[in-house]
Amino acid sequence: MSLEQLGKIDEVIHGRMRLGIMVYLADAEAADFTELKTVLEATQGNLSVHLKKLEEAGYVAIAKSFVNNKPLTRVSITPAGRTAFATYLDALGALIGRS
Repeated sequence: MSLEQLGKIDEVIHGRMRLGIMVYLADAEAADFTELKTVLEATQGNLSVHLKKLEEAGYVAIAKSFVNNKPLTRVSITPAGRTAFATYLDALGALIGRS
């Protein structure tokens, strides 16, 4: 194991729930809160905490609106998030010998 590569693992992304969010958004570009909650089998509170951490890092953008008088929260991956995720995957690949 390369300790140098281990140091490049982004701890904001590395948690199971946050990694799941990033994997999903890297493919889908955007998703609504309920969709993420269902796909990731998360509770509302747990998902909210992890989205906030990703938003604070600048990896996702959260837009709140109303549709038919119901709140809608849309989450999208940002360019910085896409770059951070690609860097994370490269570091992980190098760690397991796939550089």
